[in-house]
Amino acid sequence: MENRNTGIVAQISWLYTEDLDTSASFYADVLGLECTRDEGGARVFATGENAGIGVCRVFADRVVEPRGGMISIVTSDVDAWYQRLVGQGVSITRPPHRLEQFGIYTFFVTDPNGYVIEFQQFDS
Repeated sequence: MENRNTGIVAQISWLYTEDLDTSASFYADVLGLECTRDEGGARVFATGENAGIGVCRVFADRVVEPRGGMISIVTSDVDAWYQRLVGQGVSITRPPHRLEQFGIYTFFVTDPNGYVIEFQQFDS
């Protein structure tokens, strides 16, 4: 679906890695996201309709730099995601909690490269 005001048809947030296979396995096997595009050195994992997380092997001026950003995945069941990921041994950075100032219930994990992944649901 094209955004009527800008012509935007999709959104991908890119994360960089030295070890593409390990990173791709985290997003596909641990999180269970569908790989919708595999270009060899880069893969895209769907997080919603026309949205995804791209994982790419470092090249040229691209670097692994997880500080200062995060990917937020909005879900209708934070607790189910938490139980699922704990059961798979994923490193939980912070367990489920409410952030009243943003009206969300959330928890945080890190991917194999140290990128922060937040699972959140809105209170209303």
